[in-house]
Amino acid sequence: MNKDQIKAERKTLVLSLLAGLCGNATLAVLTSSAVSFSVFPVIAFALAVYCLYQEYLSKPMAESTPAIAFACFLVGAFGYSAFLRAQTPEMGSNFLPLMIALGLLFWVAYKLGIMKTKAEVQAEAEA
Repeated sequence: MNKDQIKAERKTLVLSLLAGLCGNATLAVLTSSAVSFSVFPVIAFALAVYCLYQEYLSKPMAESTPAIAFACFLVGAFGYSAFLRAQTPEMGSNFLPLMIALGLLFWVAYKLGIMKTKAEVQAEAEA
């Protein structure tokens, strides 16, 4: 992806990250006794999914955007799971969700071109 595509797709990626985070929070609120009930994760999840759907309807996506958006969704879901397990250790270890979230985050950064070296950036500029 080039810089213009990244700027155009930033809203979609942030919304998918937020949808993953709020989706896991909604699931935790509804199923886990360690988390007190609140209606706000449910509302935030519904709004994030609605905004993501409206963004999908208004603009066509680039070829690699759906895979990156799904990875951002999973980063949000696994990130909240790791955070929740760090807060309440009786739920289990947070090592696996944290490693999965970090691995996906590095993959997203690589796909977006954030982790390129200066030589790679100069070679692209010359071509």
